[in-house]
Amino acid sequence: MTIISALPVSKPTTIRHDRLTIALHWITAFLVLSQFSSAHIWEFLARGTPLRLGLISTHIAFGILLAATIVVRLAWRIANRGRIPAAGSGLQHLAAHAVHLLLYGLLVSQAILGFAFSWSSGKPLEFFDLFSIPPFFTIDPDWRHTVAELHGDVAWAIIGLVALHAAAALMHHYVLRDRVLLRMMPGR
Repeated sequence: MTIISALPVSKPTTIRHDRLTIALHWITAFLVLSQFSSAHIWEFLARGTPLRLGLISTHIAFGILLAATIVVRLAWRIANRGRIPAAGSGLQHLAAHAVHLLLYGLLVSQAILGFAFSWSSGKPLEFFDLFSIPPFFTIDPDWRHTVAELHGDVAWAIIGLVALHAAAALMHHYVLRDRVLLRMMPGR
C-alpha cells in the first residue's frame, strides 16, 4: 500500500472564492515574487547604475502597492469573516488558518520594515514619480543595517511559507483530489 492510496480522498469542494478574493490573492503572489526577485537581482548590478537604481525604484513602488493590497485584503477578509470557504476540516482547517495568519503577519511586518528602511535615509517613498509618501517617523541611521537585515530575513520567511502554501495547494489537488486549488483559480 502506498502512502498516496492510504490517504483518504476528500469530498469534492465546489464553493469558489469570490472574484475580489481571487484577484487579491494573485496580485499579492505576483508582487511578493516580484519583490523577492528584484531584491536579489539588483545585488548583481553595479552600484549607482541606472538599471540598479531603476530596479530599486520599482521595488519601492511595488512595495507601496503591496502594502495597499495587504490593507485591502485584510479589510476584505475581516468584512467577509465566515463567508470565506475553509480549505478543509479539523487539523487541515487549523493548519490553513495558522499559515494564513502567519503570512498576513509576515506581510504586514515586511511592509513596515520596508517603509522603515527607506525612511531611515530621511527621504520619502516615491511611487513611480506620481506621488511620494514622506516619512511618518524617523529612524536612527545606526539602525538602518539592522532594519535591512530584518527586512531580508522576513522576505525569506515569507518565501518559505509561500512554498509551503503552494505545496499544500498542490497536495489538495493531486493527492487529496479535492477542489481546494481550483477555488482560487481565476476564470470558471
